[in-house]
Amino acid sequence: MPAASATSFNRIHLLALAAALFIAINSLWLNAFSTLDNRLSDFFARRVALQLSPDPDIVLVDIDEASLAAMQNTAGSWPWPRAVHGELLQGIARQKPRAIVFDILFSEPDRYRPESDQFFNEVLHDLRNVYFPMLQLEGKQSGGVPLPELARVVDIPHAPGADPDARAILLPPQAVATESWRTGLVNFMEDADGIARRYELHRNLSGWQLESLPARVMRDLGYPVPQQPDIKLHWRGGAHAFKHISYSDLYADQSRQKPLRDAHELSGKIVVIGSTATGLHDIRATPVSSLYPGMEILATALDNLKNQRHLRAAPAYFAPLGALLLIVMQLLLFQRRVDVFKIGGALLLLSAVLLAAQYFAMTQLYSAALLTPLLFGWGFYFAAAISEYLREKKSREQTIRMFNRFLDPRVVDSLVAQGETPQSLSGRAREITVLFSDIRGFTTLSEKRSPEEIVSLLNRYFSLQVEIIFRHGGTLDKFIGDAIMAFWGAPQDDPQHAAHAVAAALEMEQCLLRFKNELGNDGKDFDVGIGIHSGKAVVGFIGSDARLDYTAIGDTVNLSSRIEGLTKGVARILVSGETAALCQNTFDFIPTGSYKVKGRLQEVELFAPAKARIP
Repeated sequence: MPAASATSFNRIHLLALAAALFIAINSLWLNAFSTLDNRLSDFFARRVALQLSPDPDIVLVDIDEASLAAMQNTAGSWPWPRAVHGELLQGIARQKPRAIVFDILFSEPDRYRPESDQFFNEVLHDLRNVYFPMLQLEGKQSGGVPLPELARVVDIPHAPGADPDARAILLPPQAVATESWRTGLVNFMEDADGIARRYELHRNLSGWQLESLPARVMRDLGYPVPQQPDIKLHWRGGAHAFKHISYSDLYADQSRQKPLRDAHELSGKIVVIGSTATGLHDIRATPVSSLYPGMEILATALDNLKNQRHLRAAPAYFAPLGALLLIVMQLLLFQRRVDVFKIGGALLLLSAVLLAAQYFAMTQLYSAALLTPLLFGWGFYFAAAISEYLREKKSREQTIRMFNRFLDPRVVDSLVAQGETPQSLSGRAREITVLFSDIRGFTTLSEKRSPEEIVSLLNRYFSLQVEIIFRHGGTLDKFIGDAIMAFWGAPQDDPQHAAHAVAAALEMEQCLLRFKNELGNDGKDFDVGIGIHSGKAVVGFIGSDARLDYTAIGDTVNLSSRIEGLTKGVARILVSGETAALCQNTFDFIPTGSYKVKGRLQEVELFAPAKARIP
């Protein structure tokens, strides 16, 4: 593997290892993208909720703004006397609902209206399906209510080894007679961003299982309640999805001699009595709305438990495993040198598929956080893409520097644009035409001029000749002392490589004549011989890691060098029969005879090119 490729290979692997380490740290401690994941899940939850309807058997009796205003003359300002709730309970109970669930705290007796509390409790005495909320307050729990004593009043499931000295700071419905304490916790359960997405089912306090109010209601009604600590709510409808009946409307209708409302509208229902009035401050932030009534959250938990349609969360390892798989897949593609844009396109398509899958999973009651794996996947992609870009840029610059030594810059641009590299151009057998040009009379000239002048003169002459070679599409192989080797047909394919080589030789001859004139008498012995031969040769970069040269090797090269050596006394330019045959439609050639060439048994027939034919 070339050094540059190996370096890039190692860099991509290091990026993958760094990404894997970050995934592990994030999944164990940071959770850096949990907020973004939650926002995306909330968006999907809202979209799914709008397509779903809540359980019609859960009905909300709503103390709304209209009720607060309408009950002003009857009950006064909030909080109303408990007798009002008792009167409403009597009317609701006559319709025989399955359960009546208050989402109103009755934490203190009414000191100013004890007869009102007494009436309320008299109504409750004959009802066995009324439930009340309870809160656990923050603070040092050891100063709270002894749980074993509370268990004598309230049904609190507990393990055999539950702590007999366990305590908790609780706010039970103390305005209600203990014989009617069918109660459960309604503590608001919010995530780190303040949004309620889950509902607590059980709170373990030293072996004592304090149930939530929805769990207690569903357990009494005979529905299975998951043993897990909480559930992730599956929202249904908008901010007011459940059927709402205004408290004041229901209360007023029960007071009429001839009620206007359906006498059985609450029969067999689970009735939740609570408030959506903003002035009573029971408004919470949820995925569905930032102003979501607390009683709707309670109703959603009841709905989810009754119908077994709460969301099932994916395992904790799901997100980090997904992120690792995305990185491994990309790593394999980058190792195989797949185009960066193709990888990006594939990742974009996969992202769309995964997000669609996440949405579909939510409709099937599964919650899977896929944004975090995708963010890790895209982060690795951009890091690897930048790494590949830098590698490509460095390789391109190296290629340009290397190619510029022996190719016309325009050809270099074309090759680089095609993605050619020193590796891709190495070890190819090509049909090419090789040209050798050697200076004669150079020794005589060097005796008449200083070394500095000789170097300057050679550089100028070589620059002129190389310019001609490039102009005719040739590749400069090397300078061998005062000789030039060039070839046509590589690295770019050239069907007219022989004709272009001969054309270049003719122009090189004209350039020589002009150069001789500039030298005056000093240039009378200055001359060149040019030998050209066409045939197969192996072309590519040859050398060490420190220095590579693009060159041609093989018998074709050797023969063109031998032909150049035969030009003295015959012609400045000699071409082989193979070259003459390839460009016979372009040039006229004059046979110069057959010659014995070292390394060949048969003599080689040579030709001198005349001027180009005029079409």
